[in-house]
Amino acid sequence: MTIYLTELDSTLYFPSPEEALEEPNGLLAIGGDLSPSRLLTAYYNGIFPWYNAYQPILWWSPDPRGVLPTDQLHISRSLKKALNKTSLRFTVNQAFMQVVTECAAPRRYSEDTWITNEFMQSYAILHEMKQAHSIEVWDNEQLVGGLYGISIGKLFCGESMFHHRPDASKMALVALCRHLARYDAPLIDCQMQNEYLATMGVQEWPRADFLHQLALLREQSFPDECWQPQVITL
Repeated sequence: MTIYLTELDSTLYFPSPEEALEEPNGLLAIGGDLSPSRLLTAYYNGIFPWYNAYQPILWWSPDPRGVLPTDQLHISRSLKKALNKTSLRFTVNQAFMQVVTECAAPRRYSEDTWITNEFMQSYAILHEMKQAHSIEVWDNEQLVGGLYGISIGKLFCGESMFHHRPDASKMALVALCRHLARYDAPLIDCQMQNEYLATMGVQEWPRADFLHQLALLREQSFPDECWQPQVITL
């Protein structure tokens, strides 16, 4: 059986997520661009870009979807102990592009990255538009961990995280969950579950359930102070 993949053009169109392929899981469309308006349209509809620098842009909406309810974050005994003893400092939106740059750096296990220069430029604009946000982890004045993502209404769509200290990215996720919970934001979109995220409580939801929650949360909004640069108290 021949399977056709939608090729995007200059219009801000995406096929329905239900049309995504089963194999590879969630692949929905190819091409288009990474303009801020297209990215926001994608996230608004439960779709995200994920590709390597040598590939065309690929758009995904997997089934199941990796999600983290903010009230179901799992903090292991060792992480709780580390949090209780830590002298690290946690902030919101104080070093967005530095976090993105660190997330784009090659990892020990791979030289590939989907965070291309074009990707970074678009997310810088989204940050200026107050749609993209970061959580930073500091050791004095040194950035040692963090994460970033997009807010669509009261859904936070996580994109990537990094750490230069043990548990610093996990601590960033704890900081994000506690910050969002203060503003009654119930869900983080983690896109796809992996072993690392599963240890933090990330679940797999049927895509239909995720899209239902997305439809509710995208119509809500955070107060302006939520994303003002600030310190997070854990």
